[in-house]
Amino acid sequence: MNVDQVSPGGTEAAVKPIISFRDICKRWGSTVGVDHVSLDIEPGEFFALLGPSGCGKTTLLRMLAGLEVPTEGHVLIDGQDMGDIPPNKRAVNMVFQSYAVFPHMTVADNVAYGLKIDRVPQPQRADRVQEALELVQLGQLADRKPDQLSGGQRQRVALARALVKKPKVLLLDEPLSALDAKLREAMRFELSQLQQKVGITFIMVTHDQNEALAIASRIAVMNKGSIAQLGTPSDLYEFPASRFVADFIGSVNMFEGTLIDDKPDEATVACPELEPHRIHVPHAVLGQESSKVWVAIRPEKMNLHKDTDAPPSVPECPAAHNVAKGEIKEISYLGDISIFHVQLANGTLVRISRPNRSRFDQDDFGWGEKVWVSWSGTSPVVLQG
Repeated sequence: MNVDQVSPGGTEAAVKPIISFRDICKRWGSTVGVDHVSLDIEPGEFFALLGPSGCGKTTLLRMLAGLEVPTEGHVLIDGQDMGDIPPNKRAVNMVFQSYAVFPHMTVADNVAYGLKIDRVPQPQRADRVQEALELVQLGQLADRKPDQLSGGQRQRVALARALVKKPKVLLLDEPLSALDAKLREAMRFELSQLQQKVGITFIMVTHDQNEALAIASRIAVMNKGSIAQLGTPSDLYEFPASRFVADFIGSVNMFEGTLIDDKPDEATVACPELEPHRIHVPHAVLGQESSKVWVAIRPEKMNLHKDTDAPPSVPECPAAHNVAKGEIKEISYLGDISIFHVQLANGTLVRISRPNRSRFDQDDFGWGEKVWVSWSGTSPVVLQG
């Protein structure tokens, strides 16, 4: 799949890309790992390759690092074709998922290892190691061994070892997957701050959509060796281009239906799960009437209402549209939010999330309670594939 270059601002890129993949393919016999991917990454981006296991994201990163050879196509770094350039001669450095720190070396010796191999003089080497350690807030731990460090500190050692060589691009292969949930959240912020401080391009591979949304300035969502969608985190979340992207990025309620009315300023979709109610959006879908479509609605964009004889009215929406009746089957209290699973009349379960803004003044909903669910006309995304 070919993907045209789009800059972070959504316009044609005005700067020379630091990384270019040109019609890249990787095959092992009949198995296709990466399938005709073209992609440009700009200097200074924090770029994420996101997707499920086996989608090709790590293979793409390894071809960039020189650890895999493309079957077809070209990899360019700063305009130079990497076809004959070995991994140790490329202006990139990689932080592996396991960190791969040497257990018998001190923190300082781990960070200095690459400079020693490159025969950087010892005085200059010592200065650069200390600079890198200060950058990752490990300046006071230079003499410790890796087994005396926490998981987050070992990750910082791996980062310092990569940054000390001053690469043009830093490659991160699932950099936070070995950390516990709370530390992972803290390290997201630290990685983002570090990237802004050093100003070089970071390219991260991850299967964790929350990680990518929180850190990256731009994301390529991959599926079956191709790029399913390329965009900013908010674009991917709010305007998914396909059912795969809508389902993979965050939580979503997906309804299959038929486009029964498509005008320049509004459209209506009939969905069996919601009958006799329908979905209304205040814009054209530009699809063929009577064609099959799917409607994606995020859980936080759905509202709960107490049971009444008449459905709640939705502003700027025809009566009895964008509503459904159901029964609360499960409630999960997560502190900042509560998750409600509501079963509709035909058995479909929808997920609704509500922020717990106050202790006392919100409507109280209980298990087994009959409720109405509603959403505004701007909340649904109508997908045709």
